[in-house]
Amino acid sequence: MTDVATRVESTGFYAGQNRLVALTVKVIVVSLVLWASLAPDAGAILMEIQSATISYFRGWYVYASGLFMIMALLLAVTPKTARIRLGADTDRPEFSRFAWFSMMFGAGIGVGMLTYSTAEPLAHFANNPDVILGATTALERDNLAAAYKWTLLHYGLTPWGCYAIVGMSLAYFAYRRNMPLTIRSPFTAVLSAESGRRVGGVVDAAAILATIIGIGVTIGYGVNQLAFGMHQITGWEWLVSDGRPSLTALFIAVVFLTLAAMLSALSGIGRGIRLLSNLNMALSWLLLLIFVVFGATAFAGEMFVTGLLEYLSHIAQMSVTVWSSNDTPTARALSDWQSAWNIFYWAWWIAFTPFVGLFLARVSRGRTIGEYVVGAILAPSLMCFAWFCIIGGTALDLELNGIAEGSILGADLSAQLFATVKSLFSASWVLPVSTLCTVLLITYLVTSADSAVLVINTIVSGGSEDGTHSRHIVLWSVLLGLVIITLLIAGGMDALRSVMIIGAMPFSAVMLFMLCALLYAIWKDESPPSTER
Repeated sequence: MTDVATRVESTGFYAGQNRLVALTVKVIVVSLVLWASLAPDAGAILMEIQSATISYFRGWYVYASGLFMIMALLLAVTPKTARIRLGADTDRPEFSRFAWFSMMFGAGIGVGMLTYSTAEPLAHFANNPDVILGATTALERDNLAAAYKWTLLHYGLTPWGCYAIVGMSLAYFAYRRNMPLTIRSPFTAVLSAESGRRVGGVVDAAAILATIIGIGVTIGYGVNQLAFGMHQITGWEWLVSDGRPSLTALFIAVVFLTLAAMLSALSGIGRGIRLLSNLNMALSWLLLLIFVVFGATAFAGEMFVTGLLEYLSHIAQMSVTVWSSNDTPTARALSDWQSAWNIFYWAWWIAFTPFVGLFLARVSRGRTIGEYVVGAILAPSLMCFAWFCIIGGTALDLELNGIAEGSILGADLSAQLFATVKSLFSASWVLPVSTLCTVLLITYLVTSADSAVLVINTIVSGGSEDGTHSRHIVLWSVLLGLVIITLLIAGGMDALRSVMIIGAMPFSAVMLFMLCALLYAIWKDESPPSTER
């Protein structure tokens, strides 16, 4: 086995951390913040770079995401690999199944489930590739199954497979080969010591940058939704202007969440993060129960069955289809739709994989690969789909039956959940349910952000927690908040999306190497014994 050999400082401010990696990332982040703050056309430039990235790497995002999903599932269904324990054969899980799943689900999805629980099925109900191709009709019942087919593609097996393969690779090398829990370990396991040291710093820096921009987009969407939620609860007009959150509201929300995440991260994974994860899981079940009792339960059940069957029957085709723009209006429409949805999502999930994957590995020691895949892919996919069917299905039912009168479809993406609550419940119920949604949103945002900060510190420290001092937690939290605020001011969510799509590309190549390293290590370590004659 090759040692990772992460060089960390023994004294000074960066004691226990790799100073070169930390400073490199900070210089890049600060430079981005300064450029976005000073350049008058920063948002437009980012959009142009985003368009070029999608044009050249559209197919890469699609095929790579599909590959990660397939390989994760194959490792889980192959008896020999499914029984492999992520740790020594005598190791047993540190956390209960509920706490384990809560932490993984909270870190891996959170805000997306709240923001897009209504927005995703409603958007695809209005337009999706089946509508563009004329197979279904926009805003009609014949388009319902297709709407959920595309919804589950973005929140089902493929994205969770991306998380799972990174977490599995990290956990295998950390707990089965006793290497540090850090992104560079799979590289140094198969490369020479010298090559591993050279590549390791670049890999760690790419992982940290991907984490920052991935969590930045998540919090960006979250604070937009938080502003709408607070507006519905308080009625304060300054929170929303012209149907969109005000910059003042967004600024205050980012500062509040940064401070809350900082305090939670300072308390450690065994206290603040675990407690918040359990809390948001409990609140998620409570909100889901409310919608089951008062929402369109029968319609949701119908959508769950028909949508799931539609998804499973078309997942292979959807996972490998790449639409390129040409001279026909249909081709351009399909290409634009894929850029706005599939490519955006694959970049978002890939940007999230360094921190979510490392976090999954951190809490999964002692699990078998088969058990890990059930908890990291299958269970979250089913929960996401149930959530989207129950809450999103209620929004669809309200619109189909004319109760909402277009108020949900016409609302801003981040406001559609609260528009659904307003249409579904009587005036006396709107306030408590909106408050529940807002509190749940806050817990998801804080859980995602504090997990990201701890993971960044773990990467910089070479997999050790010795370098995760409080000053570094504070510093990375502040830098994360500055990136989000600056890009929101410079170009709104478009700027955040652009940086993420651009920045996710390097780490997708890292993920491919991690997969190859994992397969090589399993083949080498778990080869069958020779047969004696």
